[in-house]
Amino acid sequence: MLSKLIKNNLKYSNLLIRNYGSSTKGVLPQTPTPDFPGEYKEPIVKTTIPGPQSQILYNKLNNLQDPRASHFFADYTNSRGNYIADVDGNILLDLYCQIASIPIGYNNPELIKAAKSDKWISAIINRPSLGVLPPKDWPALIENSFMQVAPKGLKNIFTAMCGSCANECAFKAVFMHHQHVKRGGKPFTQEEINSCMNNQAPGSPQLSILSFKKAFHGRTFGTLTTTRSKAIHKLDIPAFDWPAATFPDLKYPLEAHEAENRAIENKCLQEVEHLIKTWHVPVAGLIVEPVQAEGGDNHATPYFFQGLRDITKKYGVAMIVDEVQTGMGATGKFWAHDHWNLSSPPDIVTFSKKMQAAGFYHNIEFRPSESYRNFNTWMGDPLRALELEVVIEQIKKNHLLENVDVTGKFLKNGLLEFQQKYPTLVKNVRGQGTFLAFDSTNPQTRDQMVGLLRTKGVETGGCGTEAIRFRPMLIAKPYHVNQFLDRFSQVLEQMKK
Repeated sequence: MLSKLIKNNLKYSNLLIRNYGSSTKGVLPQTPTPDFPGEYKEPIVKTTIPGPQSQILYNKLNNLQDPRASHFFADYTNSRGNYIADVDGNILLDLYCQIASIPIGYNNPELIKAAKSDKWISAIINRPSLGVLPPKDWPALIENSFMQVAPKGLKNIFTAMCGSCANECAFKAVFMHHQHVKRGGKPFTQEEINSCMNNQAPGSPQLSILSFKKAFHGRTFGTLTTTRSKAIHKLDIPAFDWPAATFPDLKYPLEAHEAENRAIENKCLQEVEHLIKTWHVPVAGLIVEPVQAEGGDNHATPYFFQGLRDITKKYGVAMIVDEVQTGMGATGKFWAHDHWNLSSPPDIVTFSKKMQAAGFYHNIEFRPSESYRNFNTWMGDPLRALELEVVIEQIKKNHLLENVDVTGKFLKNGLLEFQQKYPTLVKNVRGQGTFLAFDSTNPQTRDQMVGLLRTKGVETGGCGTEAIRFRPMLIAKPYHVNQFLDRFSQVLEQMKK
């Protein structure tokens, strides 16, 4: 399988030679020497998964905390590179990576080396309240980490604790900006000050954030209103009266359905504009994922996002791009929205996961007019910024964005071959870089696939109702893909019977 894929991608030969060494036959060796120190050569399955030791730990944890969503108990000390170990001695090729959160491998030696430094130790044991007492090296650390990969056109940053609170605080920034503009930059009135304490207008205005059906933006209180991917996320929780537009349901392959997909996207854009103009609560902001990950890896073309930017500019609505899952290189660029060629940058770009840190990028107009408003105790964590500094250095030094393109091409071509051979089991292969997915027949078949892959030593994850998504690390190589493809072939043969 690997040899065939390489022959189908000759235009990448120079990069392949640089990353893996030359070969007399012009193809990669089947079992190349891993370039991640100490990495396992392939998955090792010794027990059922979860195994006996995982079951024991599950029962212990069940007395203390809800463990029902857990896949197995990991042994992180013995995990290496692209492989995660469990407590029963199984070694799995991890293509899910803590729900898209690990960028450069388990127990990366450069991170281990950095973690032993005095500045990391100080950040661990003297964790500061960043909004009140930032450490002396905080400005330099922001420059050397976050600003090294800042989205084009955005010069400021708000640091937060996780993806959900990044989006939550972004909503607050949008509402504050909207009202600041509305009052012409004047100070708060006494009526606003008094009424907000009773959760009433004008101090607590009726405003909304427009999101999309099947979106996921978090589980905190405000973000949960904009999350619309699964009912289980939202049941029993009060929600705001905010609008939801239809996200394009495109036909694949995209290049074969351009006219149909353009019509679909135009209809969705018309709906967005209609909701902004007519919703009974003023729409202050719009939030959108470059790919609706949790909702099923749903895609739209750059044309759709360009249309959203034009509409939001037309009506003075802030555009938030939620890059919590897509950011930090998984699509072959640092930011997925870099593929769109927008007429102007988004107003806010939120991030977390592979960034290790969390927060959002913005410009000065989205900084609150008074201090202490978008604020919490920790305001992020300097330790995570130190980690990000190392990750960015490794991405640039090891050409990992180029590697994502190469590895993603291999993986996508392999999935497309399976789509031809097993059309009832593998459908709608889609994605960019290594941020890929396909649909299976139904939810039950999808879950069976994920389970069978785990028994063969491959960790993947589902999304939406019937999709399997791939979120490998930026260091995943074609020979890792080959290991997956060989095992997936066995699973598909087993399932077709």
